[in-house]
Amino acid sequence: MKVLVLGAHGQIARLVETQLAAEAPEIQQTWFLRDSQRLASDASPSITLFEGDAANEADIQQALQDVNLVYANLSGSNIEAQATAVVKGMKKGGVSRLIWISTLGIYDEVPGAYGKWNHDMLDGGYLETYRAAAKIIEISGLDYTIIRPAWLSNKTEVDYELTEKGTPFKGTEVSRASVADLVVKIIQNPALYQKSSLGANKPNTDGDKPEWYR
Repeated sequence: MKVLVLGAHGQIARLVETQLAAEAPEIQQTWFLRDSQRLASDASPSITLFEGDAANEADIQQALQDVNLVYANLSGSNIEAQATAVVKGMKKGGVSRLIWISTLGIYDEVPGAYGKWNHDMLDGGYLETYRAAAKIIEISGLDYTIIRPAWLSNKTEVDYELTEKGTPFKGTEVSRASVADLVVKIIQNPALYQKSSLGANKPNTDGDKPEWYR
């Protein structure tokens, strides 16, 4: 199996790459990023470095050689363009399985005071573009899993629960390590959570905002 990691220098991506190498070293990884030298020192025989632009369909398609699954850890004001390029590149490359990291609130699914706070923090260009990008993924026909994490912490704990699209979001925070653990589980068992959009949060963290903002 071969996995293409888009945005390979991102914080969650780095955790995924490390955990995947430890738990499933037989899985080949292609790390896709704008400046491959940033990860050159971590390269190994099971890792291919690819320098490219995730908003460039041709770059995506070129990086998909022999790939079975794409994990997209992308961000930026052009996230819609990146989603479009990823979908078109995967379709032309004949790859259907996609894990896409998004954010909470794209369906207005966060209830109560926390939902209002989240809108106050993320409206004005962020939620709108991430919502549009998720829509591109959902209508793509690909076998996608969208992950919508709560506000992220750098805690080393792995402790999370999931909510499906159409149900209220739970909790206010989740660790990057928890999101990485979910991604690795799906990579190791691609049949999990196909055509799903999953909220991810640490249990029992309900409130009006994450603890570090109180």
